[in-house]
Amino acid sequence: MSFPGRALQRTWHLVDASNQTVGRLATTIAPILRGKHKPTFRPNGDCGDYVVIVNADKVHLSGKKWSDKIYRWHTGYPGGLKERPAKDMHERKPGWILKKAILGMLYRNNLRQSYMEPRLKIYSGPDHPHEAQLPEGVKALPVHPRKRKGTFHFGLGDKYSETPYQAGGAKLREEEEARAELEEAV
Repeated sequence: MSFPGRALQRTWHLVDASNQTVGRLATTIAPILRGKHKPTFRPNGDCGDYVVIVNADKVHLSGKKWSDKIYRWHTGYPGGLKERPAKDMHERKPGWILKKAILGMLYRNNLRQSYMEPRLKIYSGPDHPHEAQLPEGVKALPVHPRKRKGTFHFGLGDKYSETPYQAGGAKLREEEEARAELEEAV
C-alpha cells in the first residue's frame, strides 16, 4: 500500500506553549511531526504535519530542573566539552530547550533531519509569520493533561469529529436513549 506525495495532506497545527511543561508538550508534538495521528501513517514514510509553536519562552520545567538540568555538547576540538544549566540556555535561546526535547523523541534518521525538523516552527513570542498557512479560526491544541484519565486524545484536539467511542460511551448512550424515546412515542 503506497501513498504518493501528491496524496498526502499536510495540515498546520498551532500550539501555545505558555505555562506548559516541556516534556509533556514534547510528547504531544512529536507524534504530530511523525504523522502517527493519520490513518496513512508509515514508519518509513514522510507523512507528518507542520507544527507552529508560539510563546516558547514561557515554558515550564518541573522541580529544580532550571538549576539542576545541564545541557552538554562538544565543539569538536580537544577539551571542547561545553555545558550550561537550563536557565542559562533559556535566556540565550528560548526555543532551544523545547526543540531539543521534541527532536529527542524522534528517531535519529534521515526523515528526522530532512523532513520533520524543518516542519517544526518555534517562536518565542505570540507572533509568527504563518498566519496564511493556518486555517481560519484555528485554536491552539489543548493542554496536555497531568493524568491520563478521561477522553483526551493526544494531538488531535477538537479539529476532528468525535466518534461515539471516543466519548467513553456517553454519546452512544445518548443516541440509544433518543432512539428508545422515539420508539415509545410511535
